[in-house]
Amino acid sequence: MAGGRAGLAAIEAVIDASGVTDAIEALLPAGVRHRQLRVRTLLTGMMLALDDRRPAYLTEARAALTSVPEAHQTRLGVTEDWHGRPHQLTYRQVEHTGRLIARALGKDSPDGAPSDDLQAFCDQLLEASIPAMHKNSSPALAADWTDVETWSRPPRHGGTECADPEAAWGHRNSNLPGPKGEMFFGYFLSAAVMVRQEDGPAVPELARRITLAGCDHDPVRQLAATLLRMAAAGIPLGDIIDDSGYAHRDAETWAIPLRRAGAQLVQDLHPHDRGPKGTHDGAVIANGNLYCPQTPRNCWNSRPRRPEPPASRSPDTIIRPPSSPGTSSDGTPPTTPTATTALPAPPPLARSAARSARTQCCSAGTGPKSSPRPNTRPPAAPSRPSPSRPRSPPRPAKSTTTPRRNGGGPAGGAPPPSASTPPSKTPPPPASPAAGAASWAWPRSLCGSPAC
Repeated sequence: MAGGRAGLAAIEAVIDASGVTDAIEALLPAGVRHRQLRVRTLLTGMMLALDDRRPAYLTEARAALTSVPEAHQTRLGVTEDWHGRPHQLTYRQVEHTGRLIARALGKDSPDGAPSDDLQAFCDQLLEASIPAMHKNSSPALAADWTDVETWSRPPRHGGTECADPEAAWGHRNSNLPGPKGEMFFGYFLSAAVMVRQEDGPAVPELARRITLAGCDHDPVRQLAATLLRMAAAGIPLGDIIDDSGYAHRDAETWAIPLRRAGAQLVQDLHPHDRGPKGTHDGAVIANGNLYCPQTPRNCWNSRPRRPEPPASRSPDTIIRPPSSPGTSSDGTPPTTPTATTALPAPPPLARSAARSARTQCCSAGTGPKSSPRPNTRPPAAPSRPSPSRPRSPPRPAKSTTTPRRNGGGPAGGAPPPSASTPPSKTPPPPASPAAGAASWAWPRSLCGSPAC
């Protein structure tokens, strides 16, 4: 046994603190013959099997009980004196006591959901398993559900008969490669685990409530009813952290009853519930909150940024993203967003007055106008050498001059090699834009003026 004597003593302390054994014994029928296996001993065997990481079978519960020392077997009633000889507990006796308990705590018409007595006894056992020093450590809970396949084979196609009639077909999501969802035959197990408050100390993550129901039952409704009974028992509810599976429900199913019981919901919105969703008494409902109807629509559809760690920036700084999604302003690859000092924004009245004045000036044709830009072409971007190597050696550049004849002499119309080059007929460009046309100097050979 994994727990040893210390584990057995802790399990018996939890069972005795819950007080469920006497209540269950009162529900069992009274027989003529003495029943060797008591409810307390059977619950101890079940917890010993789970503590030893064994399957939750009655055979494993009996094996766990028969593996404890003989002194504890005699004390628990696993071994008794029958007609002067020791008699050890048999599996038939374990099965008989388990059947009586299941019949007493079950419903007259089983439908896959636990009865009120069964859920109440499970709640008492879980509450008794929490140490007294941590019962009031934190009222915050984290809620979620998971899938539990039944041990029975599913019914055949078109039939409903199987060894586990309370199980049903359900859908579960998978993070494994391949299809993201699949069907299974079994139950939905919902749990509420203790977590620390937002500004509170760390607490052990112990299961506070657990409920199990067939897949044809809504797990959100089952857990909500369990948490409401928890609040009715005097245990306060704090923050309840859950995912979009709980948020995407009718308000009467989850949000309204829990908020009336004193809980604060911290949950992720379902993608179908994000954005504006109608109005309520004139206010716009967006992302689960109420906003003024004059709020810009971009604010409703905007997505929150990932916050930067508070230690890396001061309270008076804002996060400025790079100028473009691909590169930064200087052409280098983007890095982390830079923090810049927040500039004071003008008041809303000043912004609206400036906007209206600018509109009136533009409509009347007055006011400041932008100066015409000079008709200059922007400088060409510097060419970058290709990173790839040329496939063939570069060829020499071709000459743009007049091709020579086969004889090697100068072509017709070209000046002889010894003659000087004739002057150009095109005036040279001005020395500066301010000089203008007055700075043009014509060659003396082309000017017919006597002054030249």
